[in-house]
Amino acid sequence: MIGAATPTPSLDEAHAHCRAVVAARAKNFSYAFLLLPPARRRGLEAIYAYCRVADDLADDDGLTTEERARRLADLRARLRRALPRPGEAPPPAPAADDPALDLLMTALADTAGRYGVSRDDLDLVAQGCEQDLTVTRYETWDDLRGYCYLVASAVGLACLPVFGLRGDLEAARPFAEDLGLAMQLTNIIRDVQEDLARDRVYLPQAELRRFGVTEEALREGRVDGTWRAFCAFQVARARLLFRSGARLAPLVRRRSRVCPLALAALYDAVLDEVERAGYDVFSRRVSLGPARKLGLLGLSFGRGLVTRADPA
Repeated sequence: MIGAATPTPSLDEAHAHCRAVVAARAKNFSYAFLLLPPARRRGLEAIYAYCRVADDLADDDGLTTEERARRLADLRARLRRALPRPGEAPPPAPAADDPALDLLMTALADTAGRYGVSRDDLDLVAQGCEQDLTVTRYETWDDLRGYCYLVASAVGLACLPVFGLRGDLEAARPFAEDLGLAMQLTNIIRDVQEDLARDRVYLPQAELRRFGVTEEALREGRVDGTWRAFCAFQVARARLLFRSGARLAPLVRRRSRVCPLALAALYDAVLDEVERAGYDVFSRRVSLGPARKLGLLGLSFGRGLVTRADPA
């Protein structure tokens, strides 16, 4: 029937769709979610599926920049419709049906209603992906940190209510922010070549100049003393952020604690591999095998059992 309303997907269908997105497109996260209680795992899968969709829209080389911007704006409008505020007028209905986004928004609405996930944090992620359409270089670490906050720290902040906390949300936020920053900086270190293919250099320009690393050297994949010194500096920065982010785990309820511990362990292991490769992130994409990931998951589970709440 023309004009008939699109039926609302069932919650099982919606969450199964998000699980499939995470399994296919966010392998490290799928490992970190394995040992969570089922309901909380479904909530985190919904959040990460949304982040994956936003990131994929920003990187879709088959679309013009204008089309990517339009689709990200549509995603943000759908988010506002799915997670309305009391008394807020909803945005207009989407111009076209999109069954996959309907499934995603159904799962997000269920997650937000169940755990109190902030729409603002989720919207920041899409704003960061929009920034990728217009900003391809960052002059300082503070500039890059602002971008990383949008696309990574905001993800961690959205996840906090789903983890469940032992104490005050505000006490946990700075550590979730730093864990997200550490993970995103790790991605940036690992993905220099991939980002260059899209004419993006996330590494701070002022620091590249200070160490004597040119963009020409990056494009040539030149692994020399200047690059190794620069990359070692960035790895050390990421590790300091991981150290701060580790203070999140004691504030998270025991059965969820394995997730931030596992994510930190997986990404920190990527830094180990970067160092082991002599900081050569150009010849191949640094990655971890399934056995290594399962081993780190097991270690994180054990750490989660013995971690005590921070008395401070």
